[in-house]
Amino acid sequence: MESKGRKFLKNPFVLTVIAIILGFLVAMVVLAAAGFPPLKSVGILIKSMVGKPKDIAAVVVKSTPIIFTGLGVAFAIKTGLFNIGAEGQYMMGCVAAVAAGAVLDLPAPLEILAVILAAVLASALYGGIVGVLKAKIGIHEVITSIMLNWIALYFNNWFTNTRLYHKPATIGTYPIHESAYTMVLYHWKKSEAGRAVLKSNDFLKQVLGRNDINMGFAVAVIAAIFVTWLLTRTKKGFELRSVGSNIDAARYTGINVSKNIIDSMMISGALCGLGAAFYITGQSPHLLNTLSATENVGFNGLSVAFIAQSSPIGCIFAGLLFGGLLYGGASLQSQVGAPTEIINIVIGVIVFLVALSVIIPQFLDKHVRKAAPKTETVGTDKKKGAGDAK
Repeated sequence: MESKGRKFLKNPFVLTVIAIILGFLVAMVVLAAAGFPPLKSVGILIKSMVGKPKDIAAVVVKSTPIIFTGLGVAFAIKTGLFNIGAEGQYMMGCVAAVAAGAVLDLPAPLEILAVILAAVLASALYGGIVGVLKAKIGIHEVITSIMLNWIALYFNNWFTNTRLYHKPATIGTYPIHESAYTMVLYHWKKSEAGRAVLKSNDFLKQVLGRNDINMGFAVAVIAAIFVTWLLTRTKKGFELRSVGSNIDAARYTGINVSKNIIDSMMISGALCGLGAAFYITGQSPHLLNTLSATENVGFNGLSVAFIAQSSPIGCIFAGLLFGGLLYGGASLQSQVGAPTEIINIVIGVIVFLVALSVIIPQFLDKHVRKAAPKTETVGTDKKKGAGDAK
């Protein structure tokens, strides 16, 4: 029987918390080696993440797109696929959101719905390309999704310079119409009554007045719950997980393997598209710019999925941690002078240790198996001895 200590150490949540703590400890060592005060620096980092209401609100806003891409990657992993193309799917969702939002000018509910649907559909189809190539031709999804990331980047740059969408004298597009904005109480904040309330209430002023708080985070939580339900409580989820667990066994039982691979990648892409939709509709400047490199929202989602160990609900908390580190890194640089690369070190160490933590339960199981035969041998010897005495 396993001891309580072993069970505790094998708990995925415990292992993740230990990895996060060790990540911060490594950061302190690096800060000290570079000549910066470690305790003060980490204190500033944490305070800048949760010190004031405006900081918490900013972390939530920054985390929202990363949570969505993390959900997309986690969903693919749960179904046996490695979607490293979340970055490209996210960018294609942004393009589609601007394409719809800058041209259409519908009443607010319809405009928001049209922009979100455009982004989700574009990202789902882009993810579906990876699924089709995997299911029909057998090309590994890692290869195709990496290549499609670069295609999405250059497509974004081509799109921003088209005659219809390019805004003269800028490197970007026209913004989407205000009727597509998903910020909370956007028009009320601009009214005289809204400004008066914000002026008299410091908490609301920090949360609503200084941040683009939008509906994206609430939708991300709903999406995480929905994905959990889909994977664990539905026939479709069982089929998707079966294909991911054992493709030959799934095929033998009559499951349409090709269809489920394509469906998995489309759902994964659709989740990334939701993140793109709420980024364009919920955060300034509500447009696209010409990019010299990827924005890393999808790649950050990879790290979020790893830290969460592919748990959809865990992606919410891992995304908040990730967004907080990225947001707090700016304060670390401005107040202490420490380079923002320290944050990348923290994130890298956490991801590495979370990946390494998978070995710990295996090591403990192996240790238990080695110890078990010895116990059985001792018991057998005692029985033999008793028999001989008789």
